[in-house]
Formats: sequence, C-alpha cells, structure tokens
Amino acid sequence: MTSVPVEFAFSSVGGRRVAARFDGGDITSDSGLLLIKQANDKLKVVESLAGAICDTRQAGKIQHDTASLLAQRMFGIACGYEDANDHDTLRSDAALKVACGRAPKSGEDLASQPTLSRLENAVTPRDLRRMMVELARIVVGQLPADCKQIVLDIDATEDPCHGQQELNLFNKFYDSHCYLPLLLFATGDDDQRRLMGGLLRHGKAHGTHGIRVMLKGAVRLIRQRFPNVQIILRADSGFGCEKTIRCCERLGIDFVLGLPKNRRLTVLSTAVQMDACIKYNQVGRLVEYGYLKEEERPECLEFGEFEYKAGPWKHKYRVVVKAEITQAELNPRFVVTNRTKMAPDEVYEFYCARGDAENGIKEFKADLHADRTSCHRFTANQFRVLLHTGAAILMQAIRDAAAATKYAKAQIGTMRLRLLKIGARIVESVRCVWVHMSSSYPDQAAWQTIYTALRI
Repeated sequence: MTSVPVEFAFSSVGGRRVAARFDGGDITSDSGLLLIKQANDKLKVVESLAGAICDTRQAGKIQHDTASLLAQRMFGIACGYEDANDHDTLRSDAALKVACGRAPKSGEDLASQPTLSRLENAVTPRDLRRMMVELARIVVGQLPADCKQIVLDIDATEDPCHGQQELNLFNKFYDSHCYLPLLLFATGDDDQRRLMGGLLRHGKAHGTHGIRVMLKGAVRLIRQRFPNVQIILRADSGFGCEKTIRCCERLGIDFVLGLPKNRRLTVLSTAVQMDACIKYNQVGRLVEYGYLKEEERPECLEFGEFEYKAGPWKHKYRVVVKAEITQAELNPRFVVTNRTKMAPDEVYEFYCARGDAENGIKEFKADLHADRTSCHRFTANQFRVLLHTGAAILMQAIRDAAAATKYAKAQIGTMRLRLLKIGARIVESVRCVWVHMSSSYPDQAAWQTIYTALRI
C-alpha cells in the first residue's frame, strides 16, 4: 500500500493556502554535481582509484562496479554528504545518478549504504598504497608545467574518535581518544595549495611517523615530471628533528623547519634577544614622553642567525632566530634550514607562510568532514581519508577553473554552497537528459566560465 506524503501547512499567501510535500519527483538541490563530473572527466580521479583496487567479487554477481561506487561516495562527499547512511535516499537523486553515469529515471538506482560499507571494508593495505600513489600522481599532474620551485607542507592534525575504532588511542597532548592523520600539501609557482595525500595514524603516533614514506613517494613523482625543480619541505617544530633532516638530505631537497626552544638555543641567540629588548625600551620611552602614540608603536622584533648542532645531528646547520616582545614578554622563535641565499627575515617569512597549510587542514576537516573516520577497521578509515582526499582534488580542480571569477580563492564550503547547491528539474527524454537549473540562480556567468575551463 502506497503511503500518502506528509503535508506541511504554512501561512496563506494572497488568500491561498500554502502546503508542501516531498513528492516533487526528479528535482534536485545539487545540479552543480555536473561540475564535479566535468572535473573528474578531466582528471580521471575515479578511474585511477578504481584501477588501484583489486576487485575480488564474482563478475556475474556485480550490480555496482568499483568505479560507480567510488564516484557515488566521492561526489557525495564533495556535495556535503559525508555520511554513508545518506545514500539510502541519495541513491535515487537524479543529479547524483547523472554524475555517476546513470540515467535519472530509466537507469537503476545507485548503491545503498550497506554496499558502500562493504567496499570500505574490502580494500586491502596494498590497495590503499596504490590509491595514495595515484592521488599524488594526479596532483603532480595539476602543477604548472613551468614550475621552478615546489613547496611541500606537511602537518599532523587531531581526528577525535567516538567509538571502538581500531588503533583509537588516548593522546595526552590533545586530551582525547583520536587518530593523528598526516597531511601533505604541494604548492607550485601558481601559489595554489593542493592536498597531495593523507596518511591515517594511530592516536599515539610520533609527529614524524610516516614522513619518510610520504616524502619519498612525493619527491619521486615530482621529479618524474620536473627533473630539475627545486623542492622545499616546510613544517613546524614538531618536525624539526634529526629524522626529518636526514630524510631531506637523502632525498636531496631543501628544508625550512621550526625548531623547539631549548637552553642552548636561548644562549646562542642572546645578542639578538638583547637587541629586541633595547628596541622595545626605546620605543616605550618615545610613547611615555609623547613622541609616539601607543597605536603607532612599531613591532619590536629582531632577526639573527647562527650555526647549531644538536646531539644526533651529523653537522651544524643554519638556525634563524626571531626575537619579538609581545605583551611585555620576550618570545624567541627558531627555524633550522639548509638554505643559504635568503636573509634571516626572508627565511622566517617563508616559514610563516606554512600557515596556509593549516588553513588547508581546517578546510579539509570542516568543509569536507574528513574526520568522519567512524568505521571499526583501521584500513576502512584510511580508505575514507583517501575518498575525502579525492573529493578535495576535484574541488581544487573547480577552484583552478574559477581563476577568472570571484571564486578563485574561495573555500570549499563557499564553492559548494554557491556552485553546487543549485536547484533543478531533471527531465529524461529519448535522446537527451535535460537539467533545467533555476532561472534565478545569481552566479550563472561564473558557472559558465568554470564549465568552459573544465572542458579544455
């Protein structure tokens, strides 16, 4: 027996009652998924990942192939549906079906949540390694062809767990049971930050755990395309140690790493810190005697450098110090590098630019909900991280295509809201699938520009 749709009553308009039902048929709120489909047609993200997974199912019993399952999951993540449970109803969404290569009305529905979960739990560690390589290869292929310098930013982030996930361990620093994924970003001469890979780690992983594997693979792929490019690793003080430095030297790349403060560094930087204190006192007198207004007080900081060798290091390295007084307290910061042609203030300014990678992590977690690692098995959660990475790559392709529009620097959440969440009525005829998007959509010119760029 067919149930009658629930009716929602609202206040009258123009003397007529207003009522709503969920019975509109082939109407979607996500017709912008066509841009995601176009981006994938250009980059072949879904096809590359599908080729990396060994499908052990019996061919005669398969209703949804691996590529279709990956497309459904990644496209859903890009559109804000990070929960696999959403697909119990989304599997019938006309726009998602078209994006995944199925006719909206005559074609079969997409996979249900149990089918998607079986895929997540079927992948093997070998499949995951191949998937990571394919994602990194796609990102390297998106870098400008004439790159002279590529900056690799690497950082870890907290991924809180709320269940019985494997390797869900308590981390005292974050005061939570969590995972600690390691994320790698690549920035070319176009200054576009691109997520290159994500490695899920247990909750007590050391900051540098997994860095060798990620850097070795990334550098190999970069040099296959850019044999003579200069590669620079940039990371915070959690990576300023002998292991990271040795890894960079073996790979033949430069590094600019934060360095944790210690007593020896404080002693070696005494002269620079004293200069900052003297400047602070001089400025304070100018303010006290009325020669300078408080709001006009300049920054009281000094830069310097010296050579330093920690116990495990093979030899001395250049250390740049920034001595700054904030809120009447001296706050020295240290950076170790093997770069010699930059002034101390330029080295520190370059190091501070790594904050953009932190914005990328925030975007990855807040806009793509990459912390939805709620599967029981650890490998299934690593698979989810890679799905979210693939979605990030597709969204970055749209951002690249939007270079001539106001969305050139937009966050993923903004692009989703303004470019993907477009209401449309979808009609399927014998020869065509018509997607009738809203006539009042305000960004039609930008949408057309992005569509044209993705077709090139």
